Amino acid sequence: MKLQKTLTIAGTDVSGGAGIAADLKTFQEHETYGMSVIVTTVTMDPETWSHRVFPTALEVVDSQLETALSISPDAIKTGMLPSEEVIEKAKEAFLNSDAESFVIDPVMVCKGDDEVLNPGLVDAMIEHLLPHATIVTPNLVEAGHLTRRRTPKTLEEVKECAKEIVKQGAKNVVIKGGTGIEGDKAIDVYYDGEAFHLLTTEKIDASYNHGAGCTFAAAITANLAKGEAPLEAVQSAKAFVTSAIKNGWRLNEHVGVVRHGAANTVEEIEVTEEKI
Repeated sequence: MKLQKTLTIAGTDVSGGAGIAADLKTFQEHETYGMSVIVTTVTMDPETWSHRVFPTALEVVDSQLETALSISPDAIKTGMLPSEEVIEKAKEAFLNSDAESFVIDPVMVCKGDDEVLNPGLVDAMIEHLLPHATIVTPNLVEAGHLTRRRTPKTLEEVKECAKEIVKQGAKNVVIKGGTGIEGDKAIDVYYDGEAFHLLTTEKIDASYNHGAGCTFAAAITANLAKGEAPLEAVQSAKAFVTSAIKNGWRLNEHVGVVRHGAANTVEEIEVTEEKI
C-alpha cells in the first residue's frame, strides 16, 4: 500500500516528547510515511530540565532538504526554526516541493520558558512563512506575538488575532486556546477568512502536556496529506491530541509527556464543532 509522505522541518527533542520525535510518532499513528529535517537539537539539563539549543549547520540543513525533497513529500510542517536563514530555507523548500499543504507551527519558546528564542524570528515568520501557509497553529502567546498584540485572554481577542494572521497571508489559522480561555471547555478557534469555528472538548488536567503542540500540528499535516479538508483535518487532530494529553504520563521528576498513540489504543475523544 502506498503511503502519503509527510515531512517535518523542526528541532529534535532528545527526551522524545516533542519536536521531531513527536512529529514522527504522530505521522506513524496516522499511517503516513514520516521524514525529517533536523534544524536544531534541544537537550535538557538533567538537574533543572533547562533547555539547551544547538542549531544545525546551514550546509547540513541544505543537504537534508535536498534529500527530503527528492522523495516528494505530500505535506510539510515546520516546528522550531532557530534562525531567519532557516526560516527562509523552509519557505524555499515548500515552494520547490510538490507538497500541496504547508503547516506552520510557529514555535517561539521551549515549553517552560518565556523568552522568544530570537525576536527576529517573529518578523521572519510573518514575512516568509505565513503567506504560504495552509494552516498556522499558534498558541495564545504565539498568536499575540504574530499580531503584535498582548496575549489574547478572551474569545473576542482570539478572533481578532485570527483575522490578523489571515490578513498576513495564511489560508487558515487555528489558535489553540486550550485551558487559557475562561470557561469549562478547552477551546480552539479556527478561522478560514470567512467564518469562525469553535472546536471544544472538556477541559482536562494538562499536567502531562509536553509535546502537545507539535503533536497537534503533525496530526493536521498527516490529515491534510491524506486528503482531508483543512477544517476536518484540524478537528480530527484536536481529538487525537486531546486523547494524547488526557492519557499523558510522567517522564521524570521534571516533565510529563503526551501519549502519542492514545487515540488509536486507549480512547477516542469527541470534539464539538460550532460555527459562529
